[in-house]
Amino acid sequence: MTDKTPNGLNRYSRVITQGIDRAPARAMLKAMGLDDEALSRPIIGVANTWIETMPCNIHLRHLAEKVKEGVRAAGGTPMEFNTIAISDGVTMGTEGMKTSLISREVIADSIELTGRGYFFDGIVALSGCDKTIPGTVMALARLDRPGLMLYGGSIMPGTFQGHDVTIQDVFEAVGACSAGKMSEAQLQDLENHACPGAGACGGQFTANTMAMAFEFLGISPMGSASVPAVDPQKDLVAFQTGELIMNLIRKNITPRMIMTRAAFENAIMGVAASGGSTNSVLHLLACAHEAGVKLSIDDFDKISARTPLLADLKPGGKYVANDLYRAGGIRLLVKRLLDAKKLNEKALTVTGRTIGEEAREASETAGQKVVRPLSDPITATGGLVILKGNLAPEGCVLKVAGHKFSKFTGPAKVFDCEEDAFAAVQARRIKAGDVVVIRYEGPRGGPGMREMLGVTAALAGEGLVESVALLTDGRFSGATHGLMAGHVAPEAFVGGPIAALKNGDRITFDIDKRRLDAALSAAEIKSRLKKWKPPKPRYATGVMAKYARTVSSASIGAITN
Repeated sequence: MTDKTPNGLNRYSRVITQGIDRAPARAMLKAMGLDDEALSRPIIGVANTWIETMPCNIHLRHLAEKVKEGVRAAGGTPMEFNTIAISDGVTMGTEGMKTSLISREVIADSIELTGRGYFFDGIVALSGCDKTIPGTVMALARLDRPGLMLYGGSIMPGTFQGHDVTIQDVFEAVGACSAGKMSEAQLQDLENHACPGAGACGGQFTANTMAMAFEFLGISPMGSASVPAVDPQKDLVAFQTGELIMNLIRKNITPRMIMTRAAFENAIMGVAASGGSTNSVLHLLACAHEAGVKLSIDDFDKISARTPLLADLKPGGKYVANDLYRAGGIRLLVKRLLDAKKLNEKALTVTGRTIGEEAREASETAGQKVVRPLSDPITATGGLVILKGNLAPEGCVLKVAGHKFSKFTGPAKVFDCEEDAFAAVQARRIKAGDVVVIRYEGPRGGPGMREMLGVTAALAGEGLVESVALLTDGRFSGATHGLMAGHVAPEAFVGGPIAALKNGDRITFDIDKRRLDAALSAAEIKSRLKKWKPPKPRYATGVMAKYARTVSSASIGAITN
C-alpha cells in the first residue's frame, strides 16, 4: 500500500496506518468500519472521562459525539477512548475520597499511554469533575502533540424554598441538621432539589476554578468553559472543538508552545481574581512540572498579591458559574485583567490567537454584578495566600476570599484522621476560638490527600465558620470557606512539624505576615519529633500503596515522578 498521508498531517499515525507492513493493523481497524480513506487522514484521539457515577461527567458521551462530528467535518478521523473518574462529592468523607487525587495520576497516565500506543496525531480531552481536568491537561503536556481540553460545563443551580442552591448548601445543611437548626425532612427536601441535572458543581469550586484556569492558560478555547453543561450552545462548542484540533494539527501548535511561564501566571491570576479553589495550587504546579515550566508555591502568593479579586462567586461570594456565563463569561474576567495591565497578553492559546486578542472580544451584559469593575474590586488583592512558619516550613495554602480574618490564635484540637474530627464537630465538642488540626491526611499519609469538606461544611452549618480555624495536611474542597489552611507541608506522615502538635498548643494564623506558627520553640518541636514514630502505612499493596511510595510533597504538586 502506498503512503496516502494528506499534506503530511499524519505526523504520528502513519507509523500505524501506512506501509505494507501495517496491513495487519489496518485489517483490525477496518473491522470497526474504517476504510483506506479514513485511515489516510490524521487520527484524533478523543479522550473521554465519561462515567455513570456522577452528574459532572454523565453527559460527556454526548459531547464526544459532537466533537467527533467536528473532527470528521474538518478532515480528520476520530477515535474515542475512555478513562476513569472519581467524584469528590460522592466519595467525600469516606475512605473512597482517598482515591480522588490518585485518580489524577491514573487519568494522566492512561491518556498518555493510549496516545503513545496508537500514535494519535492530535488529542481532544473531555473533562468534568475535579481531577479529570488537570489529569487531562497533564497528559496533553506529556505527549506534546496538538491537543486541547474541553470542559463539560457547570450544573444549573437547584431551587430550594424559593432560592438557588448548590451542593455546598447540602454539605452545610448536614451540620445544620446535626445542630438542630434543620429537620431531617428539610434536609431531604434540599437533597432532592440541589442537583437538577448534568454538570459539575456550580460555584467557583475546584471544577469551575480549574476550567477557568485552563482558559486563562490557553489550553482550552476561550469561551468554551463558561457554557453550562445543559445549554444547547454546548453542542456547538463541542463541534467547534473538533474542528479546532484539526487547525492545531495544520499549524503544528503543541501544548508546550501554549503552556509557558507567562501562561501559567495568567492561570494563577484567573484563580486569584475569581476567589478560586486552593486545589488550583496542587494542579497548576503538577501541570507546570509536566510542561517543563518552573513554577513554585511562592509564585501563587506573589501573583495573588498583585491581582484584584473581581468575581463575586460562591463559596465566598454570591453567584455561581452560570451567572458568570450570563454576565459575559470567563472572557469578561480576562478582559478586566487586560485592562488592568496585569495579563500577559501575548501568550498563545489553542485558537491560534493570543489571549489578549481573545480578551478584546469580550462582551459585558448591561447591569451585571458578577464581575466587578476595576474601580470597585471586592478586595485589592486576590483570593489565595501562602503561609509558612514553624508548622509549615514548605508552605500551606489559604483561601482568603469570603472572610476578613487577618490574625487568629487559639488552642489546638488535634485529630489523626478526618472521621475523628467530623465526629467531634457533630458531637459539638468544637467551640468558638478552637483551632482544629487534622493530620495524617497528606499525599503519603492518607494516602491521597482527602478533602475535608465534610468537616468544614459541618462547622459552617453549626455557625462556627467565622469563629474556628482549621489546618490540615489534607486538602479542601473548592466549596470550603473560612479560615482554613490546607496542604500543610511537610505532612505529618513524613515527620512534618504538624506531627508534633498536642491538644492545647497555641496556634496562630497571621495572614499579613504570611505565617502559621505554634507557640513552641524549635527545640521543643525537635524534641517531640525525636520521640515520634511514623504510623504504619494504611495500604500495603495495590495502587494506594504504589501511590504512597512515589508521591511528592504537596508543596510541589503531589506529583508522582
